Amino acid sequence: MLQPGTSAAPRATRREWIGLAVIALPCLVYSMDLTVLNLAVPHLALDLAPSAAQLLWIIDIYGFLLAGALIVMGTLGDRIGRRRLLLIGAAAFAFASTLAAFATSAATLIAARALLGIAGATLAPSTLSLIRNMFLDDRQRTFAIGVWIACFSAGAAIGPLIGGAVLAHFWWGAVFLLGVPVMLLLLVLGPFLLPEYRDDHAGRMDILSAVQSVIAVLAVIYGVKRIAEDGLGSESLFAILIGIAVGALFVRRQHRLADPLIDLGLFRDPAIGTALTVNMLALFSAMGIFLFISQYLQLVIGMGPFEAGLWTAPSGLAFITGSLGTPFVVRFVRPVYVVVGGLLLATLGFALMTQMDPAAPLPVLVPAIVMFCLGLSPVGTLTTDLVMRVAPPERAGAVSAISETSFEFGAALGIAVLGSIVAALYRLTMADIALDVPADALAAARRTLDGAVVAAGKLSPEIAAPLLAAAHGAFAHALVIAATVCAGVTAFAAGLAALMLRRVGS
Repeated sequence: MLQPGTSAAPRATRREWIGLAVIALPCLVYSMDLTVLNLAVPHLALDLAPSAAQLLWIIDIYGFLLAGALIVMGTLGDRIGRRRLLLIGAAAFAFASTLAAFATSAATLIAARALLGIAGATLAPSTLSLIRNMFLDDRQRTFAIGVWIACFSAGAAIGPLIGGAVLAHFWWGAVFLLGVPVMLLLLVLGPFLLPEYRDDHAGRMDILSAVQSVIAVLAVIYGVKRIAEDGLGSESLFAILIGIAVGALFVRRQHRLADPLIDLGLFRDPAIGTALTVNMLALFSAMGIFLFISQYLQLVIGMGPFEAGLWTAPSGLAFITGSLGTPFVVRFVRPVYVVVGGLLLATLGFALMTQMDPAAPLPVLVPAIVMFCLGLSPVGTLTTDLVMRVAPPERAGAVSAISETSFEFGAALGIAVLGSIVAALYRLTMADIALDVPADALAAARRTLDGAVVAAGKLSPEIAAPLLAAAHGAFAHALVIAATVCAGVTAFAAGLAALMLRRVGS
């Protein structure tokens, strides 16, 4: 199993390390595009005047198609060549970014975001599987994966900061142009610095399997996101059931095919399934809680988006530091101990969040965020390294896509489940509030915190103050409960890793 540093494989040269820099930058752009649009929404809404449904699709379609196409793109890269797929995806990403930047209608922007999602789905599996081929030495590969993970974290952390700075001086479309120079650099340097790898023995891609995988993932992700936004309803439940049913048909078909889209035999090793599950639970906690931390900073404390981004920036630094430092730690400590220790540190961070003082939350909130980000950082690096190390080289693209899909599911489930908990607790707390305010304002405040802020803005300061105080208190209470849930999830993940991965690296 996992035995760091024992491989006699050749070590990477300067060319591979420069190549790593070339493929790491697109990963940063990939994750930036998941967050940077949020700041531009008010500006593009004024310019393009999209309907409510169109605005929802502008925001969501990138993530939907990215998640849905990951498995197909990972398998396609194994067949046509991972470098070739990466360069095709980079060209498509640059084109779609330019199209989005200069979109003159909501429909055009939706189409551009859809193409961005499909192009983005080529980046993560191609880059990760290329790392598998470029870095054959165990220690070097672990470090390279740490760099790869750190770039995703950096993109998510600096996306709001860069987006805010760009929007302060340019039009909303400029946020989409940030990735174009990076993709052009990849197109120029990639053919010279990146190796090509394909499975020459792979058969033709099974189209029905590809369609089934896309439908299954899209349906489940769509249903989960609808739960996060609208609560559990017939539409979201139907979508999830369709996704599960199609997923079952997909699994059944893979067992029957001589050359399946995904080799399900890989999952006979319990370490693989455990690594993916632990990673998913880590993403569940991190992505789920961050959405509400951002709302807390802006809607409760009253920060602007850029200021809120500055206060959460230490979390990104903690994640980057942990991701890059993990390969050095595992030289002296068994990987399973690092994973379990990181998850326990994250548990302490979430527990610390529950002790926030509403009158002065930042002295507790910021250290808590740093703690759980630092704790979760080795989880992504080491579980991804484990999955890629066990995967056969010819299947690295498909396996990396599965790993990325588990990331997407974890993030979506975290936002949906914690979102439902926060929304339900907020409404439950506000239902008992009796204030001398107009009925329509009280009704809006009881639905959401955003509704309370908007309603308060239409009232006199004397009437608005108690309404806002009640809404802020209800949301803070819900956030504490969400942090408690995250602490339980990471503690469970630590126990699972300790039990199932104890032989890894021994």
